[in-house]
Amino acid sequence: MSRLSSGKIKSPGHRQNRALRFKTQGASLGLAASRTDQLINQVQGGFSFKTLVCLEAATGIPVAEIATIIGLPERTLARRRAAGKLAPDESERLLRIATVFEKAVNLFEGDVHAAVAWLRKPRKALAHQTPLAYSRTGIGAREVEDLIGRLEYGVFS
Repeated sequence: MSRLSSGKIKSPGHRQNRALRFKTQGASLGLAASRTDQLINQVQGGFSFKTLVCLEAATGIPVAEIATIIGLPERTLARRRAAGKLAPDESERLLRIATVFEKAVNLFEGDVHAAVAWLRKPRKALAHQTPLAYSRTGIGAREVEDLIGRLEYGVFS
């Protein structure tokens, strides 16, 4: 058996379970803002297209699917890829989805696969929609974050 960097024991033949922790909001996007005002400035300036690629790498969710979640049509996605930059409103929606992902990973104690599976499964508490789909709007994302908080503290939802 070998020891993973997360401290978990892995037996031969088992799939490695990647454990992540996000210390700052937007870390799953490759952002290094340590203060809210810095994050706001980055959103207002528009994120680099690479932030989408970083979220894909962190979640395993393809860029095209993330783009659909944040309301970015295929042709616009192609233009953003060519320009290398997202618009401020697109950046804000991407940050919203990344924040929900980061909170879900923390809920599942760093288990990315479990967090993504949870985010992709319809939930009764969210009108039978997936947490990712529900997070398309600010109010929906807050509801998903509230649900995550209730689950963290063992409140029946």
